[in-house]
Amino acid sequence: MIRMTTFAENSAYEKGFTLVEMAMVLAIVALLLTGLVPTISGQIEQQRMTETKRQLNEIQQALIGFAIINGRLPCPAPQGSGTESPTGGACNNSYNGVVPGVTLGLNSLNENGEVLDAWDNPIRYAVTSSDSNAYTTANGMASTGLENLDPNLVVCTTATSITTTDCVDNASRLTALPGVPVVLFSTGKNGAQGGLGIDEAANLDGTNANNNRTFVSHTPTASSSANGEFDDMVIWISNQVLISRMVNAGKLP
Repeated sequence: MIRMTTFAENSAYEKGFTLVEMAMVLAIVALLLTGLVPTISGQIEQQRMTETKRQLNEIQQALIGFAIINGRLPCPAPQGSGTESPTGGACNNSYNGVVPGVTLGLNSLNENGEVLDAWDNPIRYAVTSSDSNAYTTANGMASTGLENLDPNLVVCTTATSITTTDCVDNASRLTALPGVPVVLFSTGKNGAQGGLGIDEAANLDGTNANNNRTFVSHTPTASSSANGEFDDMVIWISNQVLISRMVNAGKLP
């Protein structure tokens, strides 16, 4: 006697997947995800770099605006704070402080008032202490005289044989002597563990006796490079730009 299958039974057979078929589907999905993850990760990192660059430029303009209004640059804030320390004069953290976000009235601050980059690390801010702290003292720049102002922060392309005051040679110097009044930088993606390579370490050694006012900036490099991994994002304000903006605003003669 021939047994006839019912419609329900045929439907069950048609809708089912064997273990082999399911394994093949999962393998295909895994392959697709493997190819997509690096692409998505790269896009996320690019977005973070773009956002951090925007932040650095915004801070740069806020510092110039502060100088135009107050006749001086603000002191850096100590780590864990967003308020300059002290209010003008000789700064407590000239070379190893963070952006005084509260003092500058910036947005997107954490609970401590720090300005964080796209990797949630505080953005660093160094200011020159030259000319008896003229740049951070009210009307100090005007009193010193434009022809006598000599900011002394220097940015080099490498930390190899860097001196306490300058780059190893003219070719590795990115900022013309005597230097610049302001350096801003993000410690990048590896900020939480940064400073392992000698180039990154040079940007974070503001409390040491050596190299405290010399900084390094170059394209990103891997940990296998000669000077170790480097992904810091560094910008600065030139003396000419700062002075011209203040002169145009009537803050300098």
